Amino acid sequence: MSDTRVWTTEIVFTEVGEITRADAVLDCGFTQYRGWGQARRSPDDSDVPRIGREIAAGRALEDLVRKLLKTAEDDIADQTGEHFHIHP
Repeated sequence: MSDTRVWTTEIVFTEVGEITRADAVLDCGFTQYRGWGQARRSPDDSDVPRIGREIAAGRALEDLVRKLLKTAEDDIADQTGEHFHIHP
């Protein structure tokens, strides 16, 4: 029997001056995980907002990955009674 689940991720960007912030939310249906990241444009760089969003989003998604893997480690430890580390 097949079981299909869909988890969705939304990323919201806030840009103030040379700083771009990305807030990412992973909705798993039963819980949500939140991550964030930011990028700062150097005054010497061209003003290309897309690049700042790419960097900030990548960092926000990395933050989500760390939180999701930590939760999985904790869940495994709860089930087995032993410390467990997942390598990203």
